Amino acid sequence: MKILEGKVSIVTGASRGIGEAIALKLAEHGSHVAFTYLNSDEKAKALENKLKDLGVKAKAYKSNASIFSDCETFVNDVLKEFSTVDICVNNAGISKDNLLLRLTPEQWDEVMDINLKSVFNMTKQVIRPMMKAKKGSIINMSSIIGIRGNAGQSSYAASKAGIIGFTKSVAHELGSRNIRCNAIAPGFIETDMTHYLKDGETSKSFLEKIPLGRFGSAEEIANTTLFLASELSSYITGQVISACGGLNI
Repeated sequence: MKILEGKVSIVTGASRGIGEAIALKLAEHGSHVAFTYLNSDEKAKALENKLKDLGVKAKAYKSNASIFSDCETFVNDVLKEFSTVDICVNNAGISKDNLLLRLTPEQWDEVMDINLKSVFNMTKQVIRPMMKAKKGSIINMSSIIGIRGNAGQSSYAASKAGIIGFTKSVAHELGSRNIRCNAIAPGFIETDMTHYLKDGETSKSFLEKIPLGRFGSAEEIANTTLFLASELSSYITGQVISACGGLNI
């Protein structure tokens, strides 16, 4: 039997990169998947078809996780279509890297809305069905940058650090209802969002800081998510798992 057989998972920002890998991993292990995307209808449809090919129910929803009403509509639609929500992966995120001197209020607000406010918006919606079912796993995508900071990434670091504080607070609030809430802090992962890190001296300088000596893969973050989504982590809540190749040592 697959470890997520018959479960229903929500994944935000899943049409590419880490989100896509997570959606596929959960489906491989038996979970039905409802996922959100913002831009490419073509990529979303392609992922939906890949998920269905794995033998699970799947549906793509064009929805902006940074808008509360969008999240409300999305989760209500998921409940109508799938009946419940067992797992919620808050993955939607962006970066608008800039030195603080040049960072605009608009850039700051956009990063906060999409990275941090979205986690509040979605978690607020999914806890009701989870409380009713007296079970659930919420997984929030933070970042190693939210733990150690980085020059030129003050907005990104602040948003990802905020996710950690939010995660721990939710774990305190909902533990008695058998709802777990954990965060993953990826290091430098090879995706289309981080392709520039692989070039020349930039790549070399980053690799020198990673004890394992390589960048991570979206598949490895998906594996960490699978662990936190399943009963393999049934006694783990309020934690931050740094999947970073040792960068946080």
